[in-house]
Amino acid sequence: MQHSADGQPDGTATVQFPRPGFLASVFRDLNADRGPDPDGAAPGPAAPGSPGDGTSGDGLPGDGSPGSGASGPGAADPEESVAAHARAAALTHHRTLTVQTEHDRLADLLRRAALPVSAMDFESQLRHYEPRPYPTDGPEADSEAEPRWADFAPAEPAVADPDGTPARRLLDSGYQRELAQARLAHQRALREWRTRRAEAGSPAADESRRVHEAAEAARARAVREYNESLEECRRAYRLSEPAAVESLLERALAAAETATQDLPAPCRAVFRPLTRTAVLDLDLPPLDLVPSLTGYRLAPDGDIVPVPRPPADRATDYLRLVARLALRALQAADAVDTDEILAGVVLNGWLREPGTAEPLCLVSVDADRDALARTRLLPPATPYEERDDEGVYADSEQDEALVRLRQLGAAVTPDPYGRLGVQPAAQAGAAVPAAPDLSANEFAQLVRDLLTRGGLAEWSVRLRSPAGLVATGEGAPGSALPGRWVVWASRGAAPVSAAEIATLAEAVQEESAERGLRLTTGRFADEALDLTGEESHRHIHLVDGDGVRELARTHLGLPLSAGR
Repeated sequence: MQHSADGQPDGTATVQFPRPGFLASVFRDLNADRGPDPDGAAPGPAAPGSPGDGTSGDGLPGDGSPGSGASGPGAADPEESVAAHARAAALTHHRTLTVQTEHDRLADLLRRAALPVSAMDFESQLRHYEPRPYPTDGPEADSEAEPRWADFAPAEPAVADPDGTPARRLLDSGYQRELAQARLAHQRALREWRTRRAEAGSPAADESRRVHEAAEAARARAVREYNESLEECRRAYRLSEPAAVESLLERALAAAETATQDLPAPCRAVFRPLTRTAVLDLDLPPLDLVPSLTGYRLAPDGDIVPVPRPPADRATDYLRLVARLALRALQAADAVDTDEILAGVVLNGWLREPGTAEPLCLVSVDADRDALARTRLLPPATPYEERDDEGVYADSEQDEALVRLRQLGAAVTPDPYGRLGVQPAAQAGAAVPAAPDLSANEFAQLVRDLLTRGGLAEWSVRLRSPAGLVATGEGAPGSALPGRWVVWASRGAAPVSAAEIATLAEAVQEESAERGLRLTTGRFADEALDLTGEESHRHIHLVDGDGVRELARTHLGLPLSAGR
């Protein structure tokens, strides 16, 4: 209560306000701005210690610290912070969806790369000519007769009175209407027939027919010439002419790419008549085709952070795609060779990166015809099973395409992103290959062809490696190579030593053979030549590099380079 000057109360109340700075601290704790006064009046001058007077809660000038007020010019707006966080979350989700789209595209490529290919043999490439009739020609164009009234005349009305005269039937109004319409239709058909006959003999119609017949003759001649050229290519293919074999293989390889036209992976073919082997060079897709991220996440501080994939998973996915492309090319080459001209196929997968001088070989396969026939090249219709823990990706040791590729003895890089290459089984180089340029299967096929054509039958390979092979064979009596033989063939650069000759003599005794043949594309050491001159090793025969090249010219009619 207020008091008068003499100390008596005058009936008015006195309001006690809190100490300065109290409301400011409350609003600051609530993170809200100070509102208007309860009675609706506009806010007056700021109280000492409030956020508006530039002093602290103790009445001192503000120092700009966070405790000096939350509504100053530099303070953060809570609604703007929430909106910024929402925008960052939406951008994170959008980028993650983009990465997921890249994963889905890779999964689709894996599926389409495993689709079976159609055999592009000669029968499937034949064309057939079907003549097209002249537009005015029809089944009855030449035998069209003049329209007859009997075909248009309406049926007479039913006889109501058998004793009535025909004149009474003709007075039927419905019958008269039908009769008039039939006469009009007959006259129209007769007029059109006469017009067609008149136009058929016109010079313009005759010229149009001649143009049509000339075009049909040209179509028939083009189909006939194409089939004749195709038959000529087939004869050249059966004679193992390189151009014909390579043309057929490259057409089959190009047709196999139709399922993945958006994935450039061209494949070129080179045929070696000496060993009847096709060398395929497959261009592999770029490494960045496989996604390197699993997505994005939003960090607590609001930054968008990429989530990288494990390097091993990314390398496995790339190799899975490479394996399917390699198997598809092998299947295309095997399916098109219906006449069994090829004795084997060598496939090299090359990574060609911009800025690099030489391509990098990441996969190499050396498969003979028997291995291709025993191996089901492509995975099943579903090349991968979607699992909750792995998605569409599987471990490299369990991926069926990679397993089948390794069953063919393929050399596959362990880390394509580390640029770790493999040694190509063979390379398509000069037209006349040298022995070191041949693959292991090619060298084995060359030795077999040389000796079987020389009279050694019942060929059986016991050991084989990139350096050579050990085999047994038996020649018929009276042939150039009679009896049972043990053959040891190699293509190393080092001279064959006397120890190797002694080892071959032991193998001949163990196999109960009569003779041994040591064949090399190089030369023999003097000690080896002296050893075979002794009586105990007279049953061991030697063939050096010059002898191998002479056998190739004699039995195969093809040259073999002296090599390096």
